[in-house]
Formats: sequence, C-alpha cells, structure tokens
Amino acid sequence: MPANELIHETSPYLLQHAHNPVNWFPWGPEALERARGENKLIFLSIGYAACHWCHVMEQESFENGEIAEILNRDFVSIKVDREERPDLDEIYMNATMIYTGQGGWPMSVWLTPQLKPVFAGTYFPPENYYGRPGFKHLLRQLAERWRESREALESQAEQVAGAIASMQALERGPGLPPEGISQLARRMAQAYDPHSGGLASGGTNKFPPSMSMDLLLREYHKSGDRVLLGAVELTLQKMGDGGIYDHLGGGIHRYSTDARWLVPHFEKMLYDQALVSSIFLDGYQVTGRRQFADRARGILDYVIRDFQSPAGGFYSSEDADSDGKEGKFYIWTLEEAQEILGEEDSALFASHYDITEWGNWDHPGDAHVPAGPKNILQVVRPIETIARLNGVDATVFEARFDSLRRKMLEARSLRPRPGRDDKILCGWNGLMIAALAKAAAVLDEPGYGAAGRGAAGFILSSMIEHGRLLTTFGKGRARLMAYLTDYAFLVEGLLGLYEWSGEREWLNAAVKLIETALEYYWDPKEGGFFFTAADHERLIHRSKISTDSAIPSGNSVMLANLHRLAVLLDRSDLREKAGQMIGLFSGAVEKHPFAYDRMLAGIQAWHAGLVEIAILGPPGDPRTRQLIRTVYSRYLPNKIVVRAERDDDSLPFLAGKRLLDGQPTAYVCRNYACRRPATTPEQLAGELGFDELLT
Repeated sequence: MPANELIHETSPYLLQHAHNPVNWFPWGPEALERARGENKLIFLSIGYAACHWCHVMEQESFENGEIAEILNRDFVSIKVDREERPDLDEIYMNATMIYTGQGGWPMSVWLTPQLKPVFAGTYFPPENYYGRPGFKHLLRQLAERWRESREALESQAEQVAGAIASMQALERGPGLPPEGISQLARRMAQAYDPHSGGLASGGTNKFPPSMSMDLLLREYHKSGDRVLLGAVELTLQKMGDGGIYDHLGGGIHRYSTDARWLVPHFEKMLYDQALVSSIFLDGYQVTGRRQFADRARGILDYVIRDFQSPAGGFYSSEDADSDGKEGKFYIWTLEEAQEILGEEDSALFASHYDITEWGNWDHPGDAHVPAGPKNILQVVRPIETIARLNGVDATVFEARFDSLRRKMLEARSLRPRPGRDDKILCGWNGLMIAALAKAAAVLDEPGYGAAGRGAAGFILSSMIEHGRLLTTFGKGRARLMAYLTDYAFLVEGLLGLYEWSGEREWLNAAVKLIETALEYYWDPKEGGFFFTAADHERLIHRSKISTDSAIPSGNSVMLANLHRLAVLLDRSDLREKAGQMIGLFSGAVEKHPFAYDRMLAGIQAWHAGLVEIAILGPPGDPRTRQLIRTVYSRYLPNKIVVRAERDDDSLPFLAGKRLLDGQPTAYVCRNYACRRPATTPEQLAGELGFDELLT
C-alpha cells in the first residue's frame, strides 16, 4: 500500500497509519487549507499508540477499502497523536462530551473547514451493530447532510464551539480556608472503596488515585485523622498486590477494569509510572511499610530498564496488545508455570500469585483478548504466610521467590513484546524526573537520581530551541511548541533534582523556564496560565486548564512551583502570582473538588507554609549524608530543601547560614526565621518534630 502524508511524521502512532488506504494528513496548514479550498468536512481522528481500541478501529475501518474510499472522496482526513497535541485533544474531547456525554479514544470528530465540531464520538464499529451506528453509515450520513443541510450543521457547530468556551468559565471564590480543604479531604476519603481501596464509582474501572491520595496524606499529616491514612494505606496495598501491578517486570498498568484491581487495561504509560511510584514513596515514609518502598522500586527499575533511551530521555508508553491480543504478554496458565519452575516451585509460586488450572480471567466472547481460562498474577497469600505454613524462615523464602520471579520473567521475555511508543515527551519526562529525584532522596539510592539527571540533561540539550521548550522528540529531532504542562512538569522535576543533589544548574534552568512560561503563558488580565503560548497556532479556543485528570493540570503544578521558587529566591512577584491563582481557581475548586486533587494540595501547602531546610556540608561527608537521611526518613510534605557544600550567600535562602564549628550543619526555618542549628541526626530530628526517631 503506498504511503500517505503521515510517512513524514515522527510519532509512532501516526506512522502506524502511514500505509492505511485512507489518505491521512497530519494536522497542519496543508490539510486545513485543503478542507477550506474544497469546502469539505474534516474527519479528525485522535488516538495514541498504546490505545487498544485505536488499533481495533484501524483494523476494522481504516484498513477497509470501502470505508477509505468514502473518506478520501467526501472528507479531508486528519490523524492526530493526542500525546503530541494535547491542545487539540482537550478542545475536541470537550466536544465529544457535549455530543455523547462521555469521552475516550479513539476520538472521532467531524469539523467544518473553520474547525468547529459538527459531530463527535469515540470508537465506531464498521457496520451498524446492536443499535450503534456503524462508521460507514455515519460517514455517508454526514457527507449527505453537509451537501444538503450545510447551514444547519454550521449553526450546530457554532453552538458547540460556544459551549466549549463556556465550559472553562471560572467563578472566583473568596479562597479556600484550611478548614475547607480538610472538609473536602474527608469527603474524598468517604468516597473510597472500604473493601478494595481506590475511588468507588458507578462503573467498574478504577484508576490509581495518586493525586487524591497525596491530598489525604497531607491532611493526615496535619490532623492525625487515621481514616484518611486508612483509605490510602488500603489502596496502596490492594493496588500493589493486584494485577494492575506487574509482579514480574515491575511497572503499573493504566487502570483496572474491575473493582478488585485484578484485571488491568494492560497498557503502561510513563506518567502513571511517575505518579504511582511517587505516592508509594509517600506511603512508605508515612507507614514505614517496606512493601510500599519495594513497589516504588519495582516501578522505577522497570522504567529505567525498559523506558530510558540511550540518550537519557524516557519513552512514552507500552502497548496493551501483543500478537493482536490484549494482555497476552502478561497472562499465564498453570501448565506454563509448571514447565518453567517445576512441580514444587510452581506450587509455591501459584499459591502466592493465584495461578490455578481454572484461571482468574476468562473472556471467551471477546476476539481481542486471549480465549479460555488464564491467570493474571496477583498476590493472594503473603510470602510470610507461605513460609510459616512450610516451616521455613521468611527471609529464605523471599530469596527463593526472587529466583522464581526471575525465571518467570526470563521466560516471558521470549514472548512477542507489546509495542513501545518511543517518542520522548518533555512534560511526562518532567514527572518522571521528579519521581526519580524523590526516590533517590527517600530510599537513599543515588542511581535513581542519576537516571533523572540523564533525562533532564537530554531535554535541556535536545528539546530547547531559541530558549523555548519543544514538546516531543522522535526519529532524531525535537518538534512542536511546548505546552504549559511541559514547563510545569519539567520545572517540578528540576527543582526535585536540585533539592536532592544540591547542583545549582538544575535550579538555574528551572528559573529560566519559569520566566519563559510567565512571558508566554501567563494571563496578565485575570491571572493563571493558558495551556498554549501567546504565539501558538490559533485554534477555536485558547484553554486555561485547571482541572486535574490522569495527569495534574499545568496550573496545579505551576502553583506549587511558584510557591517553592518564591521561598527559595525570596521573590514577592512569584508569591503574588501564586496567590492570584488561588483566588482565580478557588471557586471552581470548592464546587468540584474531585476534579482538583493536585490544586487542593497546592492550596493546602500555601496555607501551611513550607518548612525551609538548609543543609551545609560536603556531599561526600558521612555526617552530611546522615543529616540528609534524617530529613527524608519521615513524611514531611510541605518542605523545601537547599544544600550547599560550605557557607554560601548566593541564594537568599542560604544567606547568613554557616557551618557550626566546621561541621556539617542543618537549619530548619519558617519564613526565614530559623531554629537552632543542628549538627547531629538526633538534633535535626528534634527540630523537625520527628520525635519517634529520638526514642
């Protein structure tokens, strides 16, 4: 099949469609001018490489010659990778919600040549199916309506475009007081599933509620309310034991299709690895449970092993499918385990991971998943219990199980692997850098920080052009103007690297990026940040996104960034902008708290203030490392850490702070007012309020 215009793209998702019989165009001037010149509707198809149903629709419809003929004759067809163009995805997902009441991918939207949506939906089967319109029928119907009732369609599209703009109208509030945030956190906790954790909903799907758990832990730290901690602890345990976690290779799948976290939607996204590993680290700091640290390590080790490019940046995702079947790479029969491990070891392994002859996942009616009884690995019996039942020391059994997991992983590695989207996204890398920097500090494992350094160095050297970030890198080149999330997430990651390493280059880069974001994305009239730059391509709406979804909003993260940098640099202008953002968004946050988890965490930190911690001393000195370990030994969410080898007045935060008697010294301050300097871990623990370390 001859290639279409997608053959010149760098996105693996777009390249997957480069040999469809559909005459696809990428989003750009050529396609948009053609639609205007020929006065045709645009068919806009938005998806991403790891999307299972995107593959299904391609096979059923976009490889179908009859459907391709209709598309090529009556429409200008544009294919978009949502991960490269979240601006388009956000606008037209809102249109899809207006037309259908729900969203999802693949997203199918029909636009006028002026880019206004006349109709939208998600996946369509090729033919009419049980009352659901078939894609072929829908194309013919829309083409006919465009020819015969164009004015009516244009009027409808105009109304929907207006509705999209009104969806983001913000209602200023007086500002949420601390007690208001506490009440909202308790409302969230009440919505958690008391049996399996996670946020219960009307449907069966459960997504890892990383940002919600962050808020609950912050409020628990403030109030000591164990109901909040219990909701988080149960969720982390059930997620970590469930099939949503990959017990052989590490990593977390995107979501669970059942309430018990057993059956995942098997794709793995970089942003989930970052957010979920981070909340496991928080859970470990709060509870001291080694299992939570191990789950974080499993995720991070997977990312470094399977997602990090030779140049340092991290790839975007792994597919749900292999050999055209969802989950095939991850599932097992009892016979397979017996063949790999032998009778005795397989019996132990099966009793831990729920492998049975009848299976725990059976989908005989779905052509897109493997038929027959299969097993998804989940922990149903702790290793300690199995060891006790067998009269063996648990430590010995843990080593044995490590060996069994390695054997199973080696066998799995011989299977056809799910496809990998190897484009490198600036923003998602920022989230991963932040998680790795946190892990390096919390777990005292410098290798994680080194991996974060590699990614940061790659982005700053390969994804900046004329001082401006670019959003995506693939096939040897960076392209597309960055979005607010790229700046916000990367700044967060760079600040995390700076706090962990004390290397000033990361702070300097973060400050430059904040200044650029303020110049091109800040709204000088109302405050807050637009999603796209002032000189970005003009679309039907310039969004100012504040709600958190699968990833936090750029505004949520920028609120925290401005707050931290205001304290670090003693800059009142940044402090004022953070306060302006809280005023702008607080009305919406109070009305719809479940859509603003990360924003609520930022507002909570604003009210609580930051604990300012300065540690002076050579990084190689064991006494310096002991002080650093003390800081990260317990959960302290609203803190900022600055390090210097010696007396250093180059930052306002460090001014006047000195080594005490030439020894590594720590200072704990609030609003630049410091308690007595500490030179021992015991003294520092006392100043931080970590009383349990002193007993």
